[in-house]
Amino acid sequence: MRKTIGRRDVSRLALALPLAALARPGRAQTTALQVGDQLFGNRSVVEVSGQAEGLPYAIDWKQFPAAQPLLEALNAGALDVGMMGDLSFFTVFAAGAPLRAIGAYRSDPATQAILVREDSPIRGVQDLKGRRLAGTRAGWGQFLILATLQRAGIDPSEVEIVLLPPPEARSALAAGAIDAWAVWEPYVSTEILERGARVVADGRGLSPTVTFVAAHVDAIAAKRAALQDFLGRLAAGRAWVRAHPAEYARYYAGLSKIPEPVVQRSTEQQQAGFIALDDAVVAELQRAADLTVEFGILRDRVDVASTIDRSFTAV
Repeated sequence: MRKTIGRRDVSRLALALPLAALARPGRAQTTALQVGDQLFGNRSVVEVSGQAEGLPYAIDWKQFPAAQPLLEALNAGALDVGMMGDLSFFTVFAAGAPLRAIGAYRSDPATQAILVREDSPIRGVQDLKGRRLAGTRAGWGQFLILATLQRAGIDPSEVEIVLLPPPEARSALAAGAIDAWAVWEPYVSTEILERGARVVADGRGLSPTVTFVAAHVDAIAAKRAALQDFLGRLAAGRAWVRAHPAEYARYYAGLSKIPEPVVQRSTEQQQAGFIALDDAVVAELQRAADLTVEFGILRDRVDVASTIDRSFTAV
């Protein structure tokens, strides 16, 4: 039986709070976008880069701790658009969610990592045998664990996999209730800088590490112009952040209360930038989606091309 363990300060960002619209005061508003975000990661990008200025619509940002609750809200129509990892998106799409990916940005795959405590006897992947590993259900965490084991020739039955959201997994690792944790930035930098955690494996050669911008089909039909504009602003904001990591770190640290050195390390490691959803990227994502079926994360194969609306551009 899973035991819930007390959460640390970083988990306080998990509250799904509606935030003030980013519209110019006094400007007539005819459209409002309900935007799902995780840990202020995209709100901060739009604001600090100046892309929140002169909006012809309002943005109501709603914050979530991870992809799963965000996708539940998006599927229910409570959001128009949101950002989440590729595999999490495929999971809900396969279940019939009326969503389409309208854009995507990629981070360095090394920023997905399996972490152990500083004092852990685990020094390499083979040392994971017989250990308790935690990761997010049907997302990057669970996928990274299984892909890492497969590459190392370790049968999943030789480890115990515990499916936990990031705040619970973080506390469990600190308490020694799990031996390793598969997670992404900024959690990776937080653990390394604040607790001396070590990386025993990462996503290089295993994960596309693509984040989708996904919209509800009703929003695509009713708010296309606003969604296209928002996508362009988010892409421009991501480019600005790559060129100004220190400035971004100061801003995001103030907004999220995550320490500035953690934010700067995370930003420099990620190097997140928008990509074209072209045939090559779709093929890469299809291979990863097919692996999720092999791993038992997804029951049925997802046709990745059908999940994407290529009529939007991020430039």
